[in-house]
Amino acid sequence: KKYWPVWPILVQASTSSPWLLLSSLRRPDPFFATPTNLSTPYLSRSSTSTAPLQAEHSSQYVSRNVLGGDLACCCDDVRGTGIATGYYRDGRCSTGADDQGRHTVCTIVTKEFLEYSSSVGNDLSTPMPMYSFPGLKPGDQWCLCSLRWRQAYEAGVAPGLRLMATHEKTLEHTPLEVLMEYAVDAAEAREALENLDKLRTNLEEQLRRDL
Repeated sequence: KKYWPVWPILVQASTSSPWLLLSSLRRPDPFFATPTNLSTPYLSRSSTSTAPLQAEHSSQYVSRNVLGGDLACCCDDVRGTGIATGYYRDGRCSTGADDQGRHTVCTIVTKEFLEYSSSVGNDLSTPMPMYSFPGLKPGDQWCLCSLRWRQAYEAGVAPGLRLMATHEKTLEHTPLEVLMEYAVDAAEAREALENLDKLRTNLEEQLRRDL
C-alpha cells in the first residue's frame, strides 16, 4: 500500500467554502530522486559556521512533516548536553535554502549505522564543540541528511526515524512508503492519514449534496 503526503488544511471548514477546503487536501505523488553528491560528509550545519544558526533565518522553508502536518520536535537536548539537533539547532529537522545537506530526517541512530557512517567518511560519533555537535551514541535522536539516510537505506543499515518530526523535503529523495517501514511512529502516522481520508470523503459528500 502506498502512502502519499497530505497537505495541511489551510482554510477553516465551513459549508460555504467546500471547494477551498477540498483543494487543501490534495495528495500529490512525492518527488523521487536518485541520491547524488554523497562524497561530502555533513554533520548538521554549515561547515563554515562557528555558532548555531537561528530558526528565524530568512531562507528557512515552512516546517511541515512528511504527512503534511506541523513538524514535531526531534530532540532539543542531546543526552543533557544542552545541544539541540537540527541545522538551525532549534530541536527540529527544519531546512532552508542555506542547508545544502538537507538535514531533514529525524533518526534514532544505532551502533550499526554509526559504524557504517564512519566507514563512508561521515564520522558522527566524535564530538565537535566548535560546531555545537555533541557526538552521537546509539539511541540518540538527530536530524540526519536526507541523502545520508537514503545511502544507509541502500546499504541495509538505515536507522529508525520519526515521521512526525521528519521534514517534508525528505520526500524529494525517498518515498513515504519506504520511510513508513522504518518509522517508530508508523501506527500514529497511519491513523492520522486515515482520519484525513475520512475528512476528505465527508467533504466530498458534502460538496455533492450542496451541488
